[in-house]
Amino acid sequence: MAKNNNGKMSREEAGRLGGEATANNHNKEFYQEIGKKGGEATSKSHDKDFYQEIGQKGGEATSKSHDKEFYQEIGQKGGEATSDSHGKDFYEDIGRKGGEATSESHGREFYQEIGQQGGEARSNSGNGDGKMSREEAGRKGGEARARQRDRRN
Repeated sequence: MAKNNNGKMSREEAGRLGGEATANNHNKEFYQEIGKKGGEATSKSHDKDFYQEIGQKGGEATSKSHDKEFYQEIGQKGGEATSDSHGKDFYEDIGRKGGEATSESHGREFYQEIGQQGGEARSNSGNGDGKMSREEAGRKGGEARARQRDRRN
C-alpha cells in the first residue's frame, strides 16, 4: 500500500481501491444508467458547437492512430449494418436529400461541367453507332438539370 508522508494511504491508492470496490459492487446496467444520466446532463449544459468541437478533436486523435485500412474496414462494417437495417425507402430518402443539398449548393455551371465531363468520359469509349454522342447527351443533361434548378429558385 502506498503511504504518503504522514503514514496514511495516498489519494492515488485510495482512489484505486475505491474504484475497484465500486466495480465489484455494480454491474453493466449500473454503468449504462449513470452514463445515460451523465450524457443527458451534459446535453442540457452544452450547445451544438461544443459537440462539434469535441467531435473534431476526437476525429483528429483517431486519425493520428489509425490508417486507411482501418477506415475502410469500419466504413464497410457500417455500410453492411445500415443495409441490414434499412430498406429501399430509406435509401431513396437519403438519395433525394443528398441530391437536394447538392442542388442547393451548386450553380448552373457545376451541372454543365459535370455533364460535360461525364459525356466526354463516356464518348472516349466510342461505340460508333451513329447516335448522339455521349458527350453531347451529357452536356444537354447538365444544361437541363441547371434549368430545373433555376426554375425552382
